[in-house]
Amino acid sequence: MNRKDFVLKSILTSLSAGFLSNNLKAKSLSEVKFLKSIGHNHIPNNEIKTMNTVLHKSETRGRADHGWLKAKHTFSFANYRNPERMNFGVLRVLNDDTIQGGKGFPSHPHNNMEIITIPLAGSIYHKDNMGNESKISSGDIQVMSAGTGVYHSEFNANDTKELKLLQIWLFTNKRDVKPRYQQIPIRNISVKNEFYQVLSPNESDQGVWIYQNAWFHIGSFDEDVSKTYKIKDAKNGLYAFVINGDAEIEGQKLSTRDGFGIWNKNEISIEAKANSKILLIDVPMSV
Repeated sequence: MNRKDFVLKSILTSLSAGFLSNNLKAKSLSEVKFLKSIGHNHIPNNEIKTMNTVLHKSETRGRADHGWLKAKHTFSFANYRNPERMNFGVLRVLNDDTIQGGKGFPSHPHNNMEIITIPLAGSIYHKDNMGNESKISSGDIQVMSAGTGVYHSEFNANDTKELKLLQIWLFTNKRDVKPRYQQIPIRNISVKNEFYQVLSPNESDQGVWIYQNAWFHIGSFDEDVSKTYKIKDAKNGLYAFVINGDAEIEGQKLSTRDGFGIWNKNEISIEAKANSKILLIDVPMSV
């Protein structure tokens, strides 16, 4: 399947959650009103007796194999459609992609979405119609505020080695802004055994910034390091994604590529195990 068809399927299966392509226009605010009714759409967590949590084990994610692209979807995307996994608050997409050497996505459109790319291994070559042309490598973070509309292409920058990356989409809190691009090296701000901020709503803060009341933190940990994370806003929840290793969050045991969401709490207890790497996504629970 080429990228055009891939994106088209994503658009069609995401319309019920309010995502519109550059070539589609909302006839009313019904899409946004529907989103408000969705809130933290999820499968209830039946594994432990903690209220207000959702557990997404790695093996329960949607899967796609296009040969050159192997993708795992935490939330509904493209051919994977699960009405109980549309979003966690404003967190709409969490894709875990592996891209074959030299392959990628030809130019395609986005609008009114905050799109964050975090390479985990290798580098991705990016080019867009705003004039940006860059290589984003492991240890970097990139964001596009798609706003009124942007076209971009993404390819594995290496012809022979696989590229592994996370691509995350958040609903924006400010529509039809002028599109913008930002990329920074987060390897320069990393702190061992601490969660360090890589994204926020504030241009002057550490990390990249977006049009949404959201914060991302990443941490790499040794064995049995305990941390307490304080939710940034009372209206927010926390979605934790274990990139590597094992962790225990609010009593829930998690392994590599497990996701765990929790809301209606001010502080979250986290115990990381040996050689673990964890992404924390602090996001509003309604749009």
